[in-house]
Amino acid sequence: MKRSYQWWAVGFLLMLTLAINAPGWIQYLYAWWGRAHVGDLPLEQPSSGPLLVLAPHPDDEVLCCGGYIQQALAAGSEVYIVWMTSGDGFEMDEILVSHRATVKPQDLQQLGRRRMEEAREAARRLGVGSDHLFFLGFPDRGLRHLFLDYFYTPYTSPYTRLSEVSYPGSYRYGSPYTGAALEEQLMEIFARVKPARVLLPSPRDAHPDHQATSYFGQRVAGRMGIMENLRYWIVHGGLEWPLPKGYHPALALEPASRGKGLEWHRLPLSAEQEEVKHRAVLAHKSQLEALSRFMLAFVRTNELFSPTPFPAVQSNRSLW
Repeated sequence: MKRSYQWWAVGFLLMLTLAINAPGWIQYLYAWWGRAHVGDLPLEQPSSGPLLVLAPHPDDEVLCCGGYIQQALAAGSEVYIVWMTSGDGFEMDEILVSHRATVKPQDLQQLGRRRMEEAREAARRLGVGSDHLFFLGFPDRGLRHLFLDYFYTPYTSPYTRLSEVSYPGSYRYGSPYTGAALEEQLMEIFARVKPARVLLPSPRDAHPDHQATSYFGQRVAGRMGIMENLRYWIVHGGLEWPLPKGYHPALALEPASRGKGLEWHRLPLSAEQEEVKHRAVLAHKSQLEALSRFMLAFVRTNELFSPTPFPAVQSNRSLW
């Protein structure tokens, strides 16, 4: 019985490895599955007016929307990108990049500055001008705290030990780490850009910073009366999504398990747009140390967006 269990465990691990990495003929299964589950989705229609992308961290703007940004620019739209944080709370990444066993707050502050430079380069590769980039500089892995607990009282990052925006080139240098300050800056940017389309995380995304970015963005859009202009995306979509890992540009990006029930629309990308997106992903060099196969898995034949933040509520109760 014990030997049988061991063989079953070995077989399961082998199948899981094949599913994650998709060598050889297994990619044909993914291609078939993608055509069946993505090809019939409605097409996303990019707006002809200004586009605003809300990214919780440097790299999210490319993973979610690198193709959309290119198509908007090609159509003559102005494109603006807002980074809510500078990605300065990713301790494991700094350990891998610096080859240190431990990291200090100053090391993570340096990581934040490095990630801002990588974001500028990625935006350049996508074709977005430097005067259309906004770095807010709020705390990585702290946005939900700002939304829920520190709306008026400054929050201190446990990673950088900072309690105010401290990165040169930030939109409002010296602003306190409060939800009120973040929301005020978003209001200013929304009023300046007057976006015809806003691309922001779905509240179903698994990362707390992504959820909070969605909440802040929805609240500002609601105050401005432009909720219908919002389109939602997911990057952290559930265990091992997207599959297969690695660079597979011939495969489709399928809806994430955490996005089940959302009204997904697909945005097809040309081979040239995929390649530009690929180059933009590679600009985020610090993240490739830890997440290359995850990040490259977003370079696919399409991107996915939902016009609704949550699945439609369906009642099973009788009308009578």
